[in-house]
Amino acid sequence: MVIQGPTAVGKTAIAVDVAKRLGTSIVSADSRQCYKEMSIGTAKPTIEEQQGIKHYFVDDFSAIDALTVADYEQLALGYLSSIFEACDTAVVCGGTGLYIKALCEGIDPMPAVDEAITKEVNDRYAKEGITWLQDALSKEDPVYYEQMEIANPARLIRALVFIRSTGASIAAYRTNTKKQRPFKIIKVGLELPRQQLYDRINQRVDIMMENGLEVEAQSLYTSRHLKNLQTVGYVELFDYFDGKSTLAYAVDKIKQNSRNYAKRQLTWFKRDPEITWLMADDKYVVDKILELIEL
Repeated sequence: MVIQGPTAVGKTAIAVDVAKRLGTSIVSADSRQCYKEMSIGTAKPTIEEQQGIKHYFVDDFSAIDALTVADYEQLALGYLSSIFEACDTAVVCGGTGLYIKALCEGIDPMPAVDEAITKEVNDRYAKEGITWLQDALSKEDPVYYEQMEIANPARLIRALVFIRSTGASIAAYRTNTKKQRPFKIIKVGLELPRQQLYDRINQRVDIMMENGLEVEAQSLYTSRHLKNLQTVGYVELFDYFDGKSTLAYAVDKIKQNSRNYAKRQLTWFKRDPEITWLMADDKYVVDKILELIEL
């Protein structure tokens, strides 16, 4: 059972409830919750939510570990194999669409990129920032640019390095050839009315700040160049620490970039016809998910 949807929609609580009802475990499909040092800004399952439910791919690695989508595919398949030794059903929960796609369908092999170009792009980004990255990729690979998370410098860098190294867009390597998995996959998408979702995102950012997001980001500041830290909730605060903005502006940017990210997540997920969409605030949503499993 794959439970997916935009940030702040309420995936974690629902997945925990489903896992408890099934007596099974949860595999995270979030590209940042696996890092020990990133807790508040990634909205990890709380200690209470993890109580009695084994969570895989949460707090398993350090932020210095540069995991790839291919790594996740192999790790997640291994986690599922372990779960299936004791249970008939496993729950996968997250909002990183590419990770979910890799687990369910596999990923396409990619050609190697030029290390000199990688260094050149990273050095230029360090000097000129994300705006330069966005402008460069929008000109050199406009089709892929329209599909991606443009507030994520790591993905922008990867796409720009790829097209400069190979002369082709990453999008050209999407063969859409699905790998056959030895288990049945049921996909559920959770959604809310747009304004309700945006209000929840804004409220969650405020709660994160109250819970110490600024302090968490400060503890990671010296490692801000790492790929894993180039993500919403951290880059905005790093700019504040660098004196590029006020704290109030940084918080507003976290909210804005989170809302934009949620919009892109929904665009990605809505392209998948295999997803059954349910309202996250439906009081019977867990029962409806369990009914899908029984079909």
